[in-house]
Amino acid sequence: MAGILSNLFRRNSRKPAIYDFAIVGGGIAGLSAAAALAPLGSVVILEAERQLAYHASGRSSEMFLPHHGSKAVRVLTEASTTHLHFANGGVLRKRGMLLLGRAGEEQYFDYEMRAGNLSPIPIEDAGVYFPLMNQGTVSRAAWSNDALDMDVHSLIKGYADQARADGAELRPNTQVLGMTQTSEGWEIASADSVVRSRFVINAAGAWADVIAGLAGLPPLGLACLRQSMIDLPSPAGHDVRRWPYVRAAGGRWYAKPTGNGMLLSCGEEEPVMPTDSAPDESVLAHGLARFEDMTTLSVTRVNNTWSGLRTFAADRSPVVGADPLNPSFIWLAGQGGTGFQTAPALSDLLADLISGRASSLPTETVFAVSPDRLRG
Repeated sequence: MAGILSNLFRRNSRKPAIYDFAIVGGGIAGLSAAAALAPLGSVVILEAERQLAYHASGRSSEMFLPHHGSKAVRVLTEASTTHLHFANGGVLRKRGMLLLGRAGEEQYFDYEMRAGNLSPIPIEDAGVYFPLMNQGTVSRAAWSNDALDMDVHSLIKGYADQARADGAELRPNTQVLGMTQTSEGWEIASADSVVRSRFVINAAGAWADVIAGLAGLPPLGLACLRQSMIDLPSPAGHDVRRWPYVRAAGGRWYAKPTGNGMLLSCGEEEPVMPTDSAPDESVLAHGLARFEDMTTLSVTRVNNTWSGLRTFAADRSPVVGADPLNPSFIWLAGQGGTGFQTAPALSDLLADLISGRASSLPTETVFAVSPDRLRG
């Protein structure tokens, strides 16, 4: 695949109106791709919303969880760690993770403890880390120092600044409405313009399969899953700023300090159509009930609620590389909530595949994220 892309790729300096790369989507995937590809050729980002990083990227939990996700995700996260620690002064800060389990849910707890590389701790110690914990309903606890806060806004800005510095053009409020393949590449139509490009980079998040359809390609079957969030005020009498990221086994909920309050995820994965999603009242109520069951807090008000979309392939690994049915259409999608912690490695891999360079990633990881695996 890399050889095919390398042979197709030529920078066209005589026709500056024809971009080398048109990136559909201006979230963390699209912005990191622009930064990686701009040294290789002319780049334009086409983002449907009025601002960059509006959907999933703008609704991140802002956590770095190195042991989270599929094997491929964990390898990509490890390969991204150096960049995240040092780029732009570093975007990672200490936080820690506390896993809590209820009686009767030992199987979930044991699996997540092993997968997350956590160590069991006494319930009494867990109560020191998280004073809201209800020792009457929580029966087990585990701890890890590996979970870190991530300054996603700094990471987004860093990639956007880098892309612009290398000549990339960022076009918000430009929804792709149609795509036509030509002898030179693609004509990409929006409401008021047509962009010509040799390659299309599909970084459209929840809309990735929709963009493939506009290009005349069958979908990869990416699942768009909604997760609802609640911004809670800080509990009276508590300073939450040093509390850890707290997760209930079985994905019942997770919570973390944010500003002067707490961010609570209801933990659901509700299949929905790609849209500017809004939370369901019953989902919020059930999420709060699960949280209250394992804490001593009775929630009487919330600051805000919202929901975000996470996009997964069937095997829960990202999709990166040329579509085997059309090598000028390149996927960068399916990050499933791990887009920020894998962006450095994924964007580097994208540039390697297009330029024909050898990737530093294991061969099995490159194949594990290739669209070839989903095309059969």
